[in-house]
Amino acid sequence: MSLIVKAAVKDTLSEHNVSADFYETLDTEVAKLLEDATERAEANDRKTVQARDL
Repeated sequence: MSLIVKAAVKDTLSEHNVSADFYETLDTEVAKLLEDATERAEANDRKTVQARDL
């Protein structure tokens, strides 16, 4: 499952070319951010992930 929307990335980076492997790596980085944020929330006895968890 992809966490990013390629069209949104293309729109944001519209003045640049984006290689195909960029999306996979970006998706991996986003997944890691989400995992880390979830772990921080759980470590603070919360089920709600908040901005401060990033």
